[in-house]
Parts: sequence; C-alpha cells; structure tokens
Amino acid sequence: MAITDTQTRTDAEAPAPVEKERLRRLLAAGERPAPPSAFASARAFAWRSMLKIKHVPEQLSDILIFPIMMLLMFTYLFGGAIAGGTGDYLQFLLPGIMVMSIVMTTMYTGMSVNIDIHKGVSDRFRTLPIWRAAPMVGYLLADVFRYAAAGAIMFGTGMVMGYRPDGGADGVLLGVALLLVFCFSFSWLWTWLGLITRSEKTVMSISMSILFPLTFLSNVMVDPSTMPGWLQPVVENTPISQLVDGVRGLFDGTADSGAIVTTLIWSAGFILVFGTLTVRAYNRR
Repeated sequence: MAITDTQTRTDAEAPAPVEKERLRRLLAAGERPAPPSAFASARAFAWRSMLKIKHVPEQLSDILIFPIMMLLMFTYLFGGAIAGGTGDYLQFLLPGIMVMSIVMTTMYTGMSVNIDIHKGVSDRFRTLPIWRAAPMVGYLLADVFRYAAAGAIMFGTGMVMGYRPDGGADGVLLGVALLLVFCFSFSWLWTWLGLITRSEKTVMSISMSILFPLTFLSNVMVDPSTMPGWLQPVVENTPISQLVDGVRGLFDGTADSGAIVTTLIWSAGFILVFGTLTVRAYNRR
C-alpha cells in the first residue's frame, strides 16, 4: 500500500507531457517585439556606465580634483613669470588648461573598455540582439557627462579666481560644445587601444606617451610666437592647438572660424578612422 501511495504521489507530481509542435505553434503565433534601435541600445549602455559612477563615486576624483589643481598650479606658479601677473595670465590660460585637462581624461574610456573585455563582460554583450557598436558608443556617451562636469567645475573655479569671458554665455556654451565634440571623437582612439592591448596599464602607458607631448606641444600655456621659428608652425597646426584656438576665441568673443572648422575636420577624421578600427577589432575578438 505504501508503495502504491508513493507511486501515486510521484505520478501526480510529474509534469504533464508537452506537445512540442503545439508549443511551437503557440510561441510562433505571438508577435515578436521589435529589436531595439541603435540609439536605444547605445543609451542603455551609457546608462550602465553612469550607474558605475553612482555606485563608485571615487571615479569622479579625476574631474573633481585634477582640473582645479591644474588651474591653480599653473596660474599662481607660472602666471607672474609668463605674463607678468596672474590676472592677465588667467584670461589666457583658462580655455587652454580646460582643453588640456579634459582631453587628458579621455584615456579612461580605453581603460574601461579593456577592463570589461578581460572580465568577460563584452562577450555577453556580443550575444545580445543589438547594434554591435552600442557598447562602445555607450562608453563614450557616458564619458561626455564626465567631460561636461569637468568643464563646469574648472570654469566655475576660474570665475571665482577672476576670469571673465568677453564672449558671454553664448560664447562659453559654444566653446564647451566644441570641446565636447572633439573629446567624444578623440576617445575613439582610446577605445581602439583598449580593445587591442593586453591590460589597462598598457592602455594608460600608451595614452600618456601620446597625450603629454600632444598637449604640452601646443598653445595651451604660452603663445607660439614666443617659441623658436622652426617650432611655431608645428605647434600651431596640431589638433590640440586648433581646438584651443577655437575654444579660446569663442570664450573671448573673437571666434576663429578657421580653427573651429579645422577642429571639426579633425573630429570627423578621428571618428572615421578609429571608429572603424574599433568596430572591426570588437567584431574580431
């Protein structure tokens, strides 16, 4: 009797047989949801990167401390020697040091990409039915927030120190917009490096070896006319110098259309070249 009761309970608890064909027809009868658009996918990954900042706010230390430190140090240590006074030098320096500080923070994009790849997170992303470049674009969109925050903090500090933009609010907003467009485009270089290098330390070392000469060999801190004659055309035509001329002109109310157009051309070139290389490297991994 005990055996019979056990068999009865087992038979009652056993799952009912499934008719595969019937189940397939039921599933096929429903309308499939539309796949997410490219913008929706990139926005989702951008929000994912923003949540990282929410849970690890220490990531913002580079945009909270570094820009202010750079502005204070160069203004009060070198202002008197270079321009004869900190006030005049601050008017010249702030747009350039803003460009320098924000451009140097772009390398963290490549480090984030490299970390996700070696943790296996990117392998999961590639299995999703989404636009393949969405994770990369998401990184960059989230970093635009970092760049804007760093710019706002540095500009606010400069205003407290005595900086006054002759271009008004419109000039400042246009200058910051030009800077954000360039940084978004320039960051594609670091996403590509993050994909092809073996560790985040390698990404950092290569990034610094590129960024230091590129930012210091520019018109960020001094006028190129004070440099040797053979060096002036080199400094004046680097992408950072053109960006500084564009931002500085917009801030001062003397917009340099040539520098602005050249900066936009450089930005388009970075996206075209390194965006293509990034997508190819991402698909091949």
